[in-house]
Amino acid sequence: MGVYKVGNIWYIDFYADGRRIRKAVGSRKDAENAQTAVKADILRGEYKFKKDRKIRFENFSKDYLEYAKINKKSWKRDELCLKTFIPFFGNMLLSKITPLHIEKYKRMRLDEVKPGTVNRELACLKHIFTIAEKFRKFEDKNPVKEVRFLQERQYVMKVLDREEIKWLISSAADHLKPILIMALNTGMRKGEILNLKWNDVDFISHFIHIKESKSNIMRKIPMNSIVAATLKGIKRENDFVFPSTKTKEPRTNIFYSFKMACSKASIKDLRFHDLRHTAATLMITGGVDLVTVSQILGHSDIKMTMRYAHPTPENKRRAVDVLASIFESGKGKNVAINRSQEQIEEDASSLLSDRKN
Repeated sequence: MGVYKVGNIWYIDFYADGRRIRKAVGSRKDAENAQTAVKADILRGEYKFKKDRKIRFENFSKDYLEYAKINKKSWKRDELCLKTFIPFFGNMLLSKITPLHIEKYKRMRLDEVKPGTVNRELACLKHIFTIAEKFRKFEDKNPVKEVRFLQERQYVMKVLDREEIKWLISSAADHLKPILIMALNTGMRKGEILNLKWNDVDFISHFIHIKESKSNIMRKIPMNSIVAATLKGIKRENDFVFPSTKTKEPRTNIFYSFKMACSKASIKDLRFHDLRHTAATLMITGGVDLVTVSQILGHSDIKMTMRYAHPTPENKRRAVDVLASIFESGKGKNVAINRSQEQIEEDASSLLSDRKN
């Protein structure tokens, strides 16, 4: 290691990690100070170069999927993401994938799918690089962190009325009908329904046992007569209640049949998850308390259930009528929900008269 001068500029010359490094540092004094600092770094083992690992995205994706199968419940979604990643990134080295490449991927996918789908894919890609770093397969900064996610439209959950429920079920394909009935009568998530096994259905006690859920909470859901009759009408082909006709494994995709049913029923902007939302809202408007609804849905916090407690004009009218009943002359009598305007005004006048006296 040494310092030398070329023209008016001083340089330091040294070897680190098997490589020769020459750097311009300005004056002689600057060069000598830099030389001392670099020597100290080399002695401490801190002056090292990042190894250019020649690991291709497609090769690491296999390791990542094995990791996801063990550690993630949503690994099948990651598997779908990889099917779109590999044609684009597959032959590239992990170390050579830049934010610019990801921006190009983002623009390409935006022509094919909705912004929300692109964001889910970017989140998956970000996690892939995180795991690559964890396994010491990647040492640079995660390139997805430099990419801005797309702005998504604020989604307002939809609640079906009774007529819409009838139209939706009657418009559904035969394999979809029992799935819709289950969702609307239990509030179960799509994944919980599609992965349901016959061993989890207790026709004697009339309960459905959910052993694996999003919140990792085991729960029992009571079966009403509609659910029980629906399940009894399904032919048992294997362990799963709703198996795929091809693989005999649980159905993984009902997206297109659900969208077709919505189209036939003329119901716009409906997601499958809105059926759970509808079930919860109907239970609450029917007088079921929030704690019970929360336990049926499998919420870990009752605040999550509060999202489904939508005030309706009928509920608001019922609420103020309950207050009016307190002040009516005939104490202890229940107030009628649909009273005439004249009766309401008469009660109000009577109440004001009592207050003046």
